[in-house]
Amino acid sequence: MENKLISKKKQPFPVTPLLRDYLQAHNRSVDIPVAYEDLLRFEGSVAILDGEGRDTLWVDCLYSNADRDELVLNLKRVYSILHADGSDSILPFITVDSIAFCTFGNTKPFRVKVRNVINDNYIFLYLKRCDASRVYGLELEQLLSPNRIQFLVHEGTLIEEHIVGIPGDVFIQERLEELFMQDKRALAKEFVKFNERCFMRLLGDMRSYNYVVVITQDFDRIQYRIRSIDFDQQSYEGNAKVYQPEHLPENDALSRMTHEVLTAESVRQYIQEERSLLAKRAASEGQRLQDLLTCMKEQKLSAEDKIAELKRDLFALTGDVNFKRARNMGAILKAALDFVQRNYQYHSAFSK
Repeated sequence: MENKLISKKKQPFPVTPLLRDYLQAHNRSVDIPVAYEDLLRFEGSVAILDGEGRDTLWVDCLYSNADRDELVLNLKRVYSILHADGSDSILPFITVDSIAFCTFGNTKPFRVKVRNVINDNYIFLYLKRCDASRVYGLELEQLLSPNRIQFLVHEGTLIEEHIVGIPGDVFIQERLEELFMQDKRALAKEFVKFNERCFMRLLGDMRSYNYVVVITQDFDRIQYRIRSIDFDQQSYEGNAKVYQPEHLPENDALSRMTHEVLTAESVRQYIQEERSLLAKRAASEGQRLQDLLTCMKEQKLSAEDKIAELKRDLFALTGDVNFKRARNMGAILKAALDFVQRNYQYHSAFSK
């Protein structure tokens, strides 16, 4: 089903000198031995199918022996920079099993499987063309969400760690109906909180395949957390509903379940909890958050018509004149965070 709320093709935006200085100051920008363009030199590919023989839209990349040897060595060094001390001391203990390329989406990422040769444990790294929107989204996830996230930027290349979880669309299709009532309520609580987090920090396009469901066993119950895995639509769209996952058709089943299993009073309580937590995180991050917002306010991150539309939508929801005064997406986000820190009053369809 085509989602008419979301742009078919988002324009990428460059990392500005001001943003690059911010990333350098906070150890997000480092010299790395391999660039996105280096991985594009594959000479052939093989389609990757899922367990039922369906095309995953990923392909295994085939390189010449010389190129592969160089790439493997440099990708192992990237792993050391991201997950260790950056030295070569761990290189004999790890190897690169595969380099896959995604043929779908805006970022066209590479997925690198790095394996420990001693115990066969492995993780994935993703290399993408750098887009300022995504960098802002990743950094805001670190500052304003309960999740910690690792990423590095070097010139035009962005490196991210893999976020573990069950893809949202798979979970909805295969597991949602089988949940016990206690689990449905726990998941619904998290969906309300996830909806609020996305809306308050203006992270858009959380269709079901752009987030994962993380399951944790906790004594006599299961805990659920929903985590974004896609940050391209940070502060880009004009329609305010794009920033609320509850309004996206791909999440209809999860939205219906939430309305069915939670009372209006519970929903209001969870919304208030999440607004309060986000306001506290914003206050605790203080100067770093303000420095990031300064970078955003000095950069064009969307089209003028989208900026005007979002200003109208948020002013209509809140009555806060600061939205009308905002001149770009960075200023809109600052107004949104200032608003929630002042009084926590945000609109959500769940609260009706």
